[in-house]
Amino acid sequence: MTKRKSRKDAWMPPRVYRGKSAYEYHPKGGGAIRLCKLDAKNWEVLKAHEDAVQALEAKENLSGLVSDFFESADFSDLSKTTQADYRKYSRKVLSVFGKVHPDNLEPRHVRAYMDKRGAKSKTQANREKAFLSRCYRWAYERGLVKQNPCKGVKQFKETARDRYVEDWEYKAVFENAPPHVQAAMEISYLCAARKGDVLSMTWDQIRDEGIFIQQGKTNVKQIKEWTPRLRKAIELAKSLRTGNIISRWVICQSNGKCYTGRGFDQGWMDAREAARAKTNMALDFTFHDLKAKSISDYEGSTKEKQIFSGHKTERQVNTYDRKVKVVPTIGSKR
Repeated sequence: MTKRKSRKDAWMPPRVYRGKSAYEYHPKGGGAIRLCKLDAKNWEVLKAHEDAVQALEAKENLSGLVSDFFESADFSDLSKTTQADYRKYSRKVLSVFGKVHPDNLEPRHVRAYMDKRGAKSKTQANREKAFLSRCYRWAYERGLVKQNPCKGVKQFKETARDRYVEDWEYKAVFENAPPHVQAAMEISYLCAARKGDVLSMTWDQIRDEGIFIQQGKTNVKQIKEWTPRLRKAIELAKSLRTGNIISRWVICQSNGKCYTGRGFDQGWMDAREAARAKTNMALDFTFHDLKAKSISDYEGSTKEKQIFSGHKTERQVNTYDRKVKVVPTIGSKR
């Protein structure tokens, strides 16, 4: 039952009252939310009430559910790379469904989102749907939602990338790249390391036995043994700092700061464009393709390649092993 207000309190929003020591908001669902002290100005009470209402509404929509998932132990257990990817995917999903009550989202809505998003990028549509499904699975297990609307919604078929970077292509880009891109290229190729693991590499990972790498995606820990070429790449990285600048980052800017993904990508793309202009060739490979080149060039069985790359399964290795195999023909062994 709603309390009556005196004339002097008529300015207050509905369900806001004076408590013993503070203004309080009593939402329809019950309970009381403390807004501010009794000596607060009228506008401060109004602002606090508005914030309280918005906070309650946020808890009742998909944005609130995703926010709770991001604060959960399940999310913190994910790799840093996956966490960053999920936050990126959430921005697209919430721009469409953010204000929707979680239980009002149905498979047909997810399908419509997939079809529209897939017109631009089927891969991103698949990733965003997988993220949304992961949030709902977490929520369903805790009784926060009635169903997972992503269940039964078919993903787009993806074609596995099979681009192999030829030696001459690698050399063409390398020769047109600035030193920080050159050092990153070499470390990535020689260690089969992802861009994120290279850019986040610190000097305490440089050990006597080799370079310690804990992969951001799989959390696999390895020490990549030294070779003369790998040592040369690290020496090049040491030259990136100017003057007496000290940096904890192996791949750093001249002022010692680390590169953001976007900042590094600009240098990489500029080098590739310069190489294209000189060779008149497409050079249509990405930095991530260098990891595939590394695994493809590594001599050994699939199991040995798996140990080298740090993948958890041989199936994962096969997606990166892209070099066309030379096989014998009839009579070639005579």
